[in-house]
Amino acid sequence: MEKNVYSVSELTHTIKHLLETSLPTLWLEGEVSNFKRHYSQHLYFSLKDESSQVSAVMWRSRALKLPFQLEDGMRIRVLGNVKVYAPSGRYQFDVLEAEPVGAGSLQVAFEQLKKKIYERGWFDEARKKSLPLFPRRIALITSPTGAAIRDMLQVLKRRAPYVDVVVLPVAVQGEKASGEIAAAIERCNRHSLADVIIVGRGGGSLEDLWAFNEEEVVRAIHNSAIPVVSAVGHEIDYTLADLVADLRAPTPSAAAELVVMDKEELNTRLDEYRARLKQALEAMLSQQRQNLNRLENSYILRRWDDRLFQAHQYIDGLQTRLDAAMAVKIHQAQSRLEKTEATLKSTHPKTLMARGYSLTSINGKIVSSVAVLNKGDTIKTEFLDGSIESTVERIN
Repeated sequence: MEKNVYSVSELTHTIKHLLETSLPTLWLEGEVSNFKRHYSQHLYFSLKDESSQVSAVMWRSRALKLPFQLEDGMRIRVLGNVKVYAPSGRYQFDVLEAEPVGAGSLQVAFEQLKKKIYERGWFDEARKKSLPLFPRRIALITSPTGAAIRDMLQVLKRRAPYVDVVVLPVAVQGEKASGEIAAAIERCNRHSLADVIIVGRGGGSLEDLWAFNEEEVVRAIHNSAIPVVSAVGHEIDYTLADLVADLRAPTPSAAAELVVMDKEELNTRLDEYRARLKQALEAMLSQQRQNLNRLENSYILRRWDDRLFQAHQYIDGLQTRLDAAMAVKIHQAQSRLEKTEATLKSTHPKTLMARGYSLTSINGKIVSSVAVLNKGDTIKTEFLDGSIESTVERIN
């Protein structure tokens, strides 16, 4: 009997044909493990339960549309087909769609991105900028056809007709929305188009508001040097744009009210400030009048002549004491001068000569000892009334 022998390739292709044709597209549930995002953006992971596991792959074209991030330990439900990878002879699950078990995929994506942005510190109150008290120009980044733009324009016109408004029209939902919103915020900063920015839209489902949860919008708001007010949806709606913005308004209309002061309220405040300033000036003038009256009735002004006479008398007394002190100093100096003069006179050579002394010198130098003389030296002797020259004959 002839044996029917298969090659490895034939067996693999037979199994591949049987599996891929007999098993329909199906849903598979399990826990993600060994998750890896390849540099090509293909996703590779395993799905496992208590006793088994199967390899799975999600190709780049589908992975880029996945609204949340796969993570090890996440329980998911996937739609796909069983495929056999012939080169290694193993089967894997080709994933077409994926959704988390329990919470919806958008909610999971929201929580994942919220956690990541929180860890970056973008929600910190310390980094939020204050709104200008009197903005000269306001930029509205929203849909040009929605109810939100009409509501904001009406509020701004009623409350602050003196403020310039710049509208940057963008899509607020759909695939292009997040890119247009981020680009509008960046353009507003690049060209300094406004003093404050309002970004928002009317209410809707989580899917409708999703553009304001996209990372590129959140990053643009965080990087904005111009203060940003987020006004997305209704009061119960919360987006990541709300959390990172410098101020969150419950509605677009409320945002318009928050960024400007009502003209009537401004006039009322100005009237209050005017009245308070007038009251303060009147009080100050009254106090100054009282001070002036006190000065006019004071003893100093009433007895000014007496005070002036006393000042002159005091100065005269100082002059007298100064003259007396100067006289004493001059007398003391004169006495010291006379004593010095008498001392100098008593020690002057001429004075000594008058008393019988003489002065002997040799070659212009005073002779104070015979030790400097030699026999035959010519010496000069000065007296009060003249001098003589002599030759040394003998030294004793």
